Amino acid sequence: MMDVDGPGVIVRFWLTTFKRHGKIRIYFDNKNKPEITVPAYDLMQIGLPLGKALLQAHSSYEPKEKGGSTLYLPLPYAKHCKVTFEDEDKDYQPRYYQINYRTYPAKRQVQTFSLKEFATTTEFADRADYKLLHPDTILNGKTTELNGRIKPQMQTSINLPQERKCIKYIIIKLKTDDPRDYQQALRSAILKIEFDGEQTVWCPIGDFSGSGVGGKPLVSWYRTVTSDGEIISRWVMPYQQTAKITVLNLGDKDINLSLNAVTDSWSWSPSSMYFHADWKSQLNVPIKQTEKDKPTDWDLNTITGKGIFMGETLSVYNHMHKWYGEGDQKIWVDDNKFPVEFGTGTEDYYNTSWAPVVLYQTPFANAPRADNADSFGYNTFTRTRNLDGVPFKKYFRFSLETLGWQNGTADIAATTYWYGLKGAKSSAAANQSQPTELPK
Repeated sequence: MMDVDGPGVIVRFWLTTFKRHGKIRIYFDNKNKPEITVPAYDLMQIGLPLGKALLQAHSSYEPKEKGGSTLYLPLPYAKHCKVTFEDEDKDYQPRYYQINYRTYPAKRQVQTFSLKEFATTTEFADRADYKLLHPDTILNGKTTELNGRIKPQMQTSINLPQERKCIKYIIIKLKTDDPRDYQQALRSAILKIEFDGEQTVWCPIGDFSGSGVGGKPLVSWYRTVTSDGEIISRWVMPYQQTAKITVLNLGDKDINLSLNAVTDSWSWSPSSMYFHADWKSQLNVPIKQTEKDKPTDWDLNTITGKGIFMGETLSVYNHMHKWYGEGDQKIWVDDNKFPVEFGTGTEDYYNTSWAPVVLYQTPFANAPRADNADSFGYNTFTRTRNLDGVPFKKYFRFSLETLGWQNGTADIAATTYWYGLKGAKSSAAANQSQPTELPK
């Protein structure tokens, strides 16, 4: 399943199947004996005392057979890592898996994972698991407020303190006179942020929040949307001198805005990067049923420059009464001709499996909206790359294959979150999509 030289670390292990028989073994540093043996094709049986953040059963997981799981416990190795699967059964069950790993420079000192060592650090793992599920929103720092009523096609702005060089939290609440206008307002109200005179954030507030359309509740590491509609961003956004936040109302109804930005000190260095949030939308994207129908790779974003990709929100309005998300995700980096990450299906990328149209919340991936069991209507998936961020030196491209269970169309909107050195540019920002009227 994996055979790579180190030093490095496994940062995400996802798998699923219909039948769980067989045995997984994880070997470190060319040893003949596996350090970890999983007695089934099921990471839930790994035998380590882990909480619900670091070890997750998929939303489709069934205790006896079908379904999968995702492991987020980092598994570091100094020299080498090999993962194998052995199965004597002859029923030829399909097996699906993704292993994300980092490789470090050859001289980097890495302490190899051991069960003995881990047994002495379970208290630390418990604290990490708890904090992932209960992220802090401690408003230390200076709070700058932006409140008021914004008329259609108008905007309002605030300049943040120059002596404090980092946004730690942004807390937003929108209201509309008529509750029926709220969903459209979240798509038509645009959050724009400029750092040191350069715009790096332009995104509908609902999509920026990770909730997509409708302001549905979300509980993740970097973002929270509460049941009463309060949006909390915990993305760290450093700057050298100036920062300006603007909210534009591109809709046809008034909106009432409450925004608090909490800033704190930051020591800028040559390696400091600016935070970006880009938004791209396209109506009636063709979805193909088979590879013979020639599905396309729909690009969420292409970036030039140096930076690190940190995640995305995928908001879909599916016009079909069939699942649309069979397409594989593909990520290209720098000069690699083949994707450095090549997935097995859209829902697999979002830490679940078997085409679920259900709600779920985890620190790493979420489905805050799923209108219908057959996937018709609105669906939102979001994932942040907490430890498995994708660094790039000069080029990054992320696409999803447009493959489903029948030929049809879907409206797709993607928000990408990333950090970049000054001068890094993206195709989504250069060809800025504009919000349109949402389907009823």
